[in-house]
Amino acid sequence: MGIGAISDGQLFLLSERQMARISPHFPLSHGVPRVDDRRVVSGVVYVIRNGLQWKDVLADYRPHKTLYNRFIRWSRLGVFNRIFAALAGEGSRLERIMIDATHLKAHQTAASLFKGGMFPEVSDAPRAALNSKLHAVCDGQGRPLVTTLTEGQTSDYRGARLMLAHLPPAREMPADKGYDADWLRKELAERGIAACIPSRTKRKSPVPHDATLYRQRHRIEIMFGRLEDWRSIATRYDRCAHIFFSAICIAAAVIFWL
Repeated sequence: MGIGAISDGQLFLLSERQMARISPHFPLSHGVPRVDDRRVVSGVVYVIRNGLQWKDVLADYRPHKTLYNRFIRWSRLGVFNRIFAALAGEGSRLERIMIDATHLKAHQTAASLFKGGMFPEVSDAPRAALNSKLHAVCDGQGRPLVTTLTEGQTSDYRGARLMLAHLPPAREMPADKGYDADWLRKELAERGIAACIPSRTKRKSPVPHDATLYRQRHRIEIMFGRLEDWRSIATRYDRCAHIFFSAICIAAAVIFWL
């Protein structure tokens, strides 16, 4: 899908084929039928892509409260996380996977949502406390397969450990120096994955790596860049981590898998 198809001011709707792929993961409707899923989900995508306030959504998607309530409710249910996981897991064994992380800064509004409200004691919390770090594993084409969100100061090691159990089968994995750890090399070897990781400067006995293969890492950097083209991903406006992570899952699913 072209990113330009979701530009500000232009109506965007998911296609019938795209809806057919994601609708099996929607919760069942009980009682009164839901407002049109296609219009609502497309409106959510539009808001996240353009970093809008919900009230500023195009009239074609309104009422905006329906979009907001659906997004919050389904985020709490993990619906968008499951959609991304299902779409990313459709492939077979991979030749190559890559791992990396990027920092996502919090907007000042994310740190002041409770100011003057029910919990004023947290109003002076530094914005840096809400800065996040997105850890991701992608395939050889630069499409995300596994993602996780942690605090901004979390090390690459910890992010890798959190995703290790969910790594798909692959033959090789390039990564930067931040992942140069003996335990990680050992874990990858046990999974039959050859690590291509440059040695840290302080390592007494450098481990050789394939420089040609390592240069393929630019694909995961491009992946992060495409995700951060979505304004609500590049800057965190949501105080709740699960809400922000749902937005990331929506972006990843629409950009790379639909």
